[in-house]
Amino acid sequence: MNLLVLGRGKTGSQVAEVAAERKHHLRVASSRDNLNGAAVDPEKLREIDVVLDFTAPHCVLQNIEACVKAGKNMVVGTTGWYNEMDRVRELVKQHDTGLLYAANFSVGVNVFLEITRAAAAALRHDYSGQIFERHHVHKKDAPSGTAIVMQNILRETSGTQQDVEITSFREGEVVGLHEIVLESKADRIYLCHDAKSRRGFAEGAVLAAEWLSGKKGFYEFKDIWREL
Repeated sequence: MNLLVLGRGKTGSQVAEVAAERKHHLRVASSRDNLNGAAVDPEKLREIDVVLDFTAPHCVLQNIEACVKAGKNMVVGTTGWYNEMDRVRELVKQHDTGLLYAANFSVGVNVFLEITRAAAAALRHDYSGQIFERHHVHKKDAPSGTAIVMQNILRETSGTQQDVEITSFREGEVVGLHEIVLESKADRIYLCHDAKSRRGFAEGAVLAAEWLSGKKGFYEFKDIWREL
């Protein structure tokens, strides 16, 4: 496939490396390359099959709009736009394209989120909960998108409608560590996912692009990762 990766950060660079290993034809655009939407101009996108966005919250919506209006499928790993979810879903429908998004494309993290869904029942049995997330000092958003997903799962699945507190740490070169602590008077439950590298995120994103090629519709990675 012909792929365009938007973003030359740590994850975007790893995505480009995995895509090249899988023999895809590849273009990579940094923020400088994409000033005023230069990299997502319809003419520049003409031969592109799927665009993968790993940029930043302040520019992701503009990238989505430009690519969708050009009729290009997208894999979006950037967070910070979910309050515009309904508008983006409608835009994808109007332009008959495909978009697949996730806060985290790691298969391991998605297994961890399934475990989180099962553990949410503890909150109905006098357990209190806390979420801790640690990332490298260069990460721009806090809390992480994955931590927010965990918080939403605990609230919605437990039926308590209470948000479990998230505590964020930014230190060193930590790739990504997410923990849930559920505590009662009788015991304490620890759940943890510790990413050793960004490889898992990148592999999931490229597999997602391969899955999305030729498809139309609005998808979330948690609903399709078992098909990869």
